[in-house]
Amino acid sequence: MTGSIGKGCVRKMKLTKAILVVPLVFIATFFSGVVWGQSVCLPAPRLLTTMPMGGQAGTEFEISITGESLVGTEQLIFSNPAITAKPKLKDDGSVIENQFVVSIAGDCTPDVYDARVMAGLGISSARAFSVGKFPELTQAKDSTTLETAMEIEINSVVNATLVDRNVNHYGFAAKQGQRLQIECSSKGIDSKMNPVVAIADATGSDLIVQRRGGVVDFSVPADGRYVIKVHDLTFKGGPYFFYRLVVSELQPGGQPEPAPTTQSVASFSWPPEGLAGEVSFDEVEPNNDVDASQPIQLPCDISGSFFPAADVDSFEFSAKKGEVWWVEVASERLGHPTDPSVVIQRVMDDSSVVDVVELADIPSPVKRSSNGYSYDGPPYNAGSSDVLGQFEIKEDGVYRIRLSDLFGGTRNDPTNRYRMIVRKASPDFALVGWALHMELRNGDRNALSKPIALRGGAVMPIEVVVFRRDGFNGEIELGMENLPEGVTATGLKIGAGKTRGIMLVSAEPNAPRGLEMSNLFGRAIIGDQPVVRDCRLASMTWPVANAKSEIPSPRLVDQIPVSVGGIEQAGLSITSQQEALEVKAGEKLTIPLTLVHRGEFSGKSMSLKTFGDGFESNASFDLQLADDQAQAVLDLAKLKTPPGDYTIAFYGGAVAKYGFGKEKPKDIVDIYVSQPIAVHVSPVEVPAK
Repeated sequence: MTGSIGKGCVRKMKLTKAILVVPLVFIATFFSGVVWGQSVCLPAPRLLTTMPMGGQAGTEFEISITGESLVGTEQLIFSNPAITAKPKLKDDGSVIENQFVVSIAGDCTPDVYDARVMAGLGISSARAFSVGKFPELTQAKDSTTLETAMEIEINSVVNATLVDRNVNHYGFAAKQGQRLQIECSSKGIDSKMNPVVAIADATGSDLIVQRRGGVVDFSVPADGRYVIKVHDLTFKGGPYFFYRLVVSELQPGGQPEPAPTTQSVASFSWPPEGLAGEVSFDEVEPNNDVDASQPIQLPCDISGSFFPAADVDSFEFSAKKGEVWWVEVASERLGHPTDPSVVIQRVMDDSSVVDVVELADIPSPVKRSSNGYSYDGPPYNAGSSDVLGQFEIKEDGVYRIRLSDLFGGTRNDPTNRYRMIVRKASPDFALVGWALHMELRNGDRNALSKPIALRGGAVMPIEVVVFRRDGFNGEIELGMENLPEGVTATGLKIGAGKTRGIMLVSAEPNAPRGLEMSNLFGRAIIGDQPVVRDCRLASMTWPVANAKSEIPSPRLVDQIPVSVGGIEQAGLSITSQQEALEVKAGEKLTIPLTLVHRGEFSGKSMSLKTFGDGFESNASFDLQLADDQAQAVLDLAKLKTPPGDYTIAFYGGAVAKYGFGKEKPKDIVDIYVSQPIAVHVSPVEVPAK
């Protein structure tokens, strides 16, 4: 997902009338029962694989998909409208399940886009889909020996999967003096594979071995046949260990260009708003030694690379006492395996140096999961190994910025680039959100992709995290637009100085089946100007049931699709009997609640916590699941909630018996959230003296 955010993605989509009337042949029901083993999260559509994983611009080809809960799949949808799909049909005109014919327009920009399906339960999670400029092949036969090597051409792409505990072989002819770029795309296109690529001669003897992924820059030593060997670092294989092998010719003097990749969650905070597309100037080597420091003037915008290995780029400038500067470096957020570090030094009159400040990682705005037994944070890391910080000039003089990669001691890769900006304070913010993961008393290590696929009467919480730039500390109101019919969204604001808010996405009990590409955003006042910033959405690349056995791998997605399945309803809805409540500061607030049951639950009660700035420290309380009416009591004296307008909601986990189609009903734990409740806290009247 390189390039500009969204890449011309479709912002809005409606299901056609023909699609709305497609019959669905399954139902889901809730049953009471005793808790034995528990699954976490009600079924959600998840697209797991496509084969092939991409295609050449200007071509049409067939694609097969696999996934979870894909019953009733109607559409294969891409985040770029230049990519379209229609179901593959048999000779009699009937649909072949999970197979499509994909067309890519000739002017579609090569990049990585998102593919999703609209299934019976709603929109699925995303899977990366690549568009390239070279002819593409899909490997159909094993090539696990030198003798069975698949023959390929230079300037082509192979879509393939690995055979467990084996090595795939590819043969090609090349001429002396040709310079080839060979890359095995895997992690950057959602694969579980850690690629190892070896270039060998015709006998299979290795010439170059690349174990870290990335580009292999191969200069052909002599005319002849060569072999590419591909395997996983630990020789794993199977349908989830897929890759795209790209072999292309580089022109003399040309620089390798890595294939486009998906974006890490950390990338949401880059670039700063209003950043120019082109840098002011590039670093000029040699600038490693302090005596060869590159002269610059502040403010500045510099592009460079951590090359060669152990590279330290030094920049020298003059500054005046009292100046305060912010320095921001992006490299890991550009998709590189780097860890930038900045040291600011003052150059003394005798040429000695004194360190002013050292800047390193950007911490996550919220505590991430420690992967322990109990839930203690989301399985997402919104921080980065990049740099953002300030330094103050204490005395007039000459100063240096020394920039290095803490991982770069042995990495000799010119594609590991960075961009460094030194500026006066420019307060701003960036937002990222993800479907809220849940807390279980007996521990929870799941890290699940949770598409916004709503059941009727359900409320889905989206956790929104803010990255604050250059000292901005104000409150942020959350909003959401372009929603399906029967769906509303209510933002629970991010308070001043806080890092987290909640967006509640609610479907009416009888909301019709539908899909829209929505827009999630935050609104704030910076200085005296209103500012609106879009929020990116993150999701798990793979559903991980137990993070102790598999490390979760989240990423940003291209769009924010919101759907209603229209065939199921939530097992429980919690609403307030009053649309708005008023209370004086320091008093107790009693909120009447109504429970609408559409199924039965294991256990008698559910412990509820409170969403909403100013109320989240409210003690948890029990809700009796068998009751139709309940109440929540909030002590504002304990909460110390100041006067103002608030929106709150209650949430907790409960166990229900859930049956999907003809499956035997089983215990499933899920989050149940109340409809949002407006609260006005008025000041206490002080008697006149």
